[in-house]
Amino acid sequence: MIDLTTIRPFLDDQHLELAEKIDDFVLREISPLPAPEEDGEARDQAKDILALLGGDGWLMYTVPAAFGGDTTLIDLRACCLIREALAWASPLADAVFSLQCLGSLPIAIAGSDELKKRWLADVAAGRAMAAFAMTELRAGSDVGALETRARRVDEGYVLTGRKLFISNAGLADFYTVFARTDEDKGTKGISIFLVGADTPGLRFVRPQVLSAPHPLGELAFEDCRVASDSRIGEEGDGFKIGMRTLDRLRATVGAGACGMASRALDEALAYAREREQFGRPLAAFQLTQQKLARMATDLAAARLLVYRAASEADRGAERVTLESSMAKYFATEAAQRIVDDAVQILGGKGVLAFHPVDRLYRSIRALRIYEGTSEIQQLVIARELLKALES
Repeated sequence: MIDLTTIRPFLDDQHLELAEKIDDFVLREISPLPAPEEDGEARDQAKDILALLGGDGWLMYTVPAAFGGDTTLIDLRACCLIREALAWASPLADAVFSLQCLGSLPIAIAGSDELKKRWLADVAAGRAMAAFAMTELRAGSDVGALETRARRVDEGYVLTGRKLFISNAGLADFYTVFARTDEDKGTKGISIFLVGADTPGLRFVRPQVLSAPHPLGELAFEDCRVASDSRIGEEGDGFKIGMRTLDRLRATVGAGACGMASRALDEALAYAREREQFGRPLAAFQLTQQKLARMATDLAAARLLVYRAASEADRGAERVTLESSMAKYFATEAAQRIVDDAVQILGGKGVLAFHPVDRLYRSIRALRIYEGTSEIQQLVIARELLKALES
């Protein structure tokens, strides 16, 4: 499944071995799973997938070595390989893995020793499902518009507000929650709190149903009291920690997109060879060949950008903002084009509900939005280019 030809220069020997193992695991454990057709099925299956990933040791790559992981922080090239393989077989499995990274990385970056000991080993074992609660009605790309409040009280904080479009809402065992602790400091007035799912005042309001089944929903914090030691990092450091988290993980979103695009290309190639029209296979027609050539080239270019960004981060680069934004932007946009071309090649079969290509068509669209829209990535790329000229 994972073609190592183009990305081999970015990988170490352990990554080459890991790629073979994750391919085997996915074909054995993930591919046979039925694709969920409804939100409820996706929620049930997400828990099952978490147990599979934890039981086979794949979630160790989401946490630092001191808490069951493989490296000092997290091995991004390993995460990219895992996400690409999982996304090839199941967009839901890719989401389950990625949210363990996203929900727990703020703890790994800035959490107290107590928070790390309490949660990260359980994340690595699949005993605790993580969630990342940042988005609100008026705060998506503009995190500075965040309205959830964390008011200081004796020995802690009281959280009040709502969060929308939160993956694993209602399923997670804990949430990393972004809330405003200072009204007058903009993004410097935002802090992060670890809120257990059983905390009084935290309420799962409702699921939000996507076109591709995925556990998503709305949360309410209604005088939700948390202790001071549940704060991740210093008060006011939430935006900085959140951006560092997204900066490091952004390339892995591109890897998930590459996995979906790779599956779409595989399906299109197989169908183009077997389907005959006007006495010839579709693959014999030049317009079909043109699509296949563009799909393969886009995929190769996307994978190069993704693994370049992950490699730079793994090898000690302090910031990979430019590289990860390029990777996320190009890979998700390219994957959208590749999946769309696959649907066109398969024709009527490509729009049959729950055909693999139809599922990919509904799943890929969200990747161009979450963890920074394509438009935001373009702004970031331009900003970094201009900043380099000024230095």
